[in-house]
Amino acid sequence: MELAPVRIGDREVGPGRPVVVMADIGINHNGDVMVAKQLIGAASSSGVDMVKFQKRTIETVYAADELDRPRESPFGDTNRDLKLGLEFEADDYEQVAAFCRSLDMPWLASCWDEGSVDFVDRFDPPCYKIASASLTDDGLLEHTRAKGRPIVLSTGMSSLEQIDRAVDILGRDKLILMHTTSTYPSSPDELNLRVIPRLAERYGVPVGYSGHEVGLYTTLAAVVLGACIVERHITLDRAMWGSDQAASVEPQGIARLVREIRTWERARGDGEKRVYESERPVMEKLRRVG
Repeated sequence: MELAPVRIGDREVGPGRPVVVMADIGINHNGDVMVAKQLIGAASSSGVDMVKFQKRTIETVYAADELDRPRESPFGDTNRDLKLGLEFEADDYEQVAAFCRSLDMPWLASCWDEGSVDFVDRFDPPCYKIASASLTDDGLLEHTRAKGRPIVLSTGMSSLEQIDRAVDILGRDKLILMHTTSTYPSSPDELNLRVIPRLAERYGVPVGYSGHEVGLYTTLAAVVLGACIVERHITLDRAMWGSDQAASVEPQGIARLVREIRTWERARGDGEKRVYESERPVMEKLRRVG
């Protein structure tokens, strides 16, 4: 089955197209716009194609008793203090948007509630990302689809039946699925990368990979298995404070991943067996029988 590509900004995502590499900044900025800018700059220097943030309306996404739960952090003593401290608001995103424009770096966000979708929409994102945790939120799926932008849907901690329902709600037009395992970091034993071609066959849409494992080789393997877009969390330092830092990749690692993916794209060829001109001198030297 030939999969139609999905256009995100000026890039086509699909088989035979260059793999799109997305650096997920998420909340690794630790509530600091200057750290966010450093991460955007590092992603740009590494050859990344786009960066992603996370947007939540805290009082909508979390129940009051969860927010009131004691939790020590640099922002205070409750979970509410932590969540609010990590959340960027309008002025922060204005700075993010301006800095991304200066580097010609597209950016988007995973929006966890309808209000956050409306908030981010004012910045004209090239697409929306729906997190694995939101795959069963029918109202959010419908609200996001109503914006008319391409959607990248992560499928972690979800059964095929749950994915079926989400795809029925979103439709297959301008949809990309992301295979992922929602543990941080993920064990190689649970990555199950062969799901990637299965999702492509079942749904007939481009499929990518969102990795939370330690290391890079399994992400490259996902590309070999057909992932058209890959996402990895980026951090300035895996030892930094923050819940996602340990499952993230430092800038030099992201740069290496981009290089390896581009090398694979050059190396995979077209499947036609041929004798290269560069082989002929070797053939004349070593082959005894013509």
